[in-house]
Amino acid sequence: MKCIYCNNEKLYKLKSAQVKCSKCKKKFSPKRVEKDLSVIECFCENLSIDQTSKKLLINYVSVKNRYELFRQLIAKHLEEIYRDKAVIEYDEYIYLPKSKKKIKENIFDAQNFLTFHYENKVYNLLMTNLNIHKKQFLDDGVGDAYFKEFSKFMMYNKISKTQKRENVITKFWLFFEESILKYKGIKDENFFYYLKEIEFKFNYKLEEQREILINLY
Repeated sequence: MKCIYCNNEKLYKLKSAQVKCSKCKKKFSPKRVEKDLSVIECFCENLSIDQTSKKLLINYVSVKNRYELFRQLIAKHLEEIYRDKAVIEYDEYIYLPKSKKKIKENIFDAQNFLTFHYENKVYNLLMTNLNIHKKQFLDDGVGDAYFKEFSKFMMYNKISKTQKRENVITKFWLFFEESILKYKGIKDENFFYYLKEIEFKFNYKLEEQREILINLY
């Protein structure tokens, strides 16, 4: 086993069941590392928090905290990777769960993001949520008028620069719609991290996901 901090191969066993690196002098628990690697494996294989908790016999809250940390690390990583990349094409997407599509006022709950295509990968930029305007428009009684105008705007002013209908971007959107279904009741403030998780899993194969996430963690 190597040191998880500096990759040094010379480690000392301690009475506390931890090991200490001879180079950087840091301590860590091999059992904790092994457990965390197993959680990473489950995360990359798209197991839910509950499924991972039961499979690895780990407390649900502990798994939940790790999953949330993974998503934060992934989001930061994707932002850094995308920096200074040349964009091939881009398009705008509005996501609204099927359960909300029947009621037009729910358009305020939609998530709006731009998808950029670069190097056969995608990068997503989450736009401002319309929900911040919902109460004002409904209280003023102009929700119906706004809905009509918004529909017209989206029809004629869609932000888009694509070369053909079927492309990497549309493939990502299909992947996103399938992937997002397994999550129930995502809060608006957390949507960004789930979007980035799906972006990560679209851009990288399973082995690449594991390697990147292990290095980030």
